Amino acid sequence: MATNDSVGILNSAYLAVEYIDSFLPENPLQQPFKNAWTYMLNNYTKYQIATWGSLLMHELSYFLICLPGFIFQFIPYMQKYKIQQDKPGTWERQWKCFKALMFNHFFIQFPLILGTYYFTEYFNIPYDWESMPRWYVLLSQCFGCAVIEDAWHYFLHRLLHHKRIYKYIHKVHHEFVAPFGMQGEYVHPLETLIIGTGFFIGIMVFCNHVILLWAWLICRLLALVDVHSGYDIPLNPLHLVPFYTGARFHDFHHMNSVGNYASTFTWWDKLFGTDSQYNSYREKLEKQECMVEKKTK
Repeated sequence: MATNDSVGILNSAYLAVEYIDSFLPENPLQQPFKNAWTYMLNNYTKYQIATWGSLLMHELSYFLICLPGFIFQFIPYMQKYKIQQDKPGTWERQWKCFKALMFNHFFIQFPLILGTYYFTEYFNIPYDWESMPRWYVLLSQCFGCAVIEDAWHYFLHRLLHHKRIYKYIHKVHHEFVAPFGMQGEYVHPLETLIIGTGFFIGIMVFCNHVILLWAWLICRLLALVDVHSGYDIPLNPLHLVPFYTGARFHDFHHMNSVGNYASTFTWWDKLFGTDSQYNSYREKLEKQECMVEKKTK
């Protein structure tokens, strides 16, 4: 009975969004995107799209999303938004991070990407334009993937902090106390496999078109790089996402190395009380700010 009610609610929500979408003006980018997608299908095989397309999508997306944070360190005005202002980034750390990323991307992640084509063939995942889900369906699927990945990340990440195994795997990621965007995937190869599994579970559940692989990839990288950016930028559109962790939340995890284990949403940390030290820290900062304001008046 409860399942039927849930399905009914979801169907009603879908119809409501579809009705609203019918009144929205036509997306001017839809036709160019359709032309580009059709060109890709006509000139490349499914294997090339799933394999080399996915690799290219990952590399371009990751480093383009990292680029603003990288540029911020050279702009004096942006330093007031840096969370740990007493720990500026260095070329040495960023070069070390980049070299480790190249190893992880091409020797750990790329072998996994090689399986993308066989996944889409086994589950008959379509590539054609006509089967592509509407934007609101794709958005809801990405949100579902994020909820699943976040749950996986919270519990496995917390496990990797156990004192008996922390120094063997997860300590690599905590090498830099003040994180920067590119550090998001700076992890031990085993952690890439352990934590990275959560990325694929949502795809197994929701994937009904190859576009979801790339859309979810971009969404995940946006959040990953943002929470590791080291900057709390006002008017960040990701802050509009309900229960979003954000850079301050995850920055404290690197600074404190305890608590705030979730990747995207704050609810698991709230539920299990693993954000208590962060809340105390925030209260202390707010009191200090109030005291400074009183002195300046």
